[in-house]
Amino acid sequence: MARPETLEIRPIGPDDAAEWRRLWRAYLAFYETELPDDVYDATFARLLSGRAGEFHGLLALVDGQPVGLAHYLFHRTCWSVADACYLQDLFADPEIRGRGIGRALIEAVYAAADTGGAASVYWLTQDFNATARRLYDRIGVKSPFIKYKRD
Repeated sequence: MARPETLEIRPIGPDDAAEWRRLWRAYLAFYETELPDDVYDATFARLLSGRAGEFHGLLALVDGQPVGLAHYLFHRTCWSVADACYLQDLFADPEIRGRGIGRALIEAVYAAADTGGAASVYWLTQDFNATARRLYDRIGVKSPFIKYKRD
């Protein structure tokens, strides 16, 4: 009989640089994006800084192996006294998808938002990301907003 897998969600730590970089590189490849090494270095340093207003990072591990990540940020909003929580990046290795990794990471961000007193949690995805949207439709509420940006 196979031993059941153990899933752990924990904050990213200093010793996670190589695995975090592997996962984030795969996440960015999904969105057909590459970034220079200095962006990886700066982002990882920000995730570890612990400073107010800075990004936080989580890793998902199955049997001790990193298989997913989430990056989130608390920020002010004019619509509430409490901060909002923005889930900027969410990724699970393709070979492990469908096993609850994404849901566990989102629920960990929800818990951090609750602990931090955030008024809301929100995130964006691209309309073609059908696999992720099936999960998001089950655990979130689709917003009617359309994103605009300056390029």
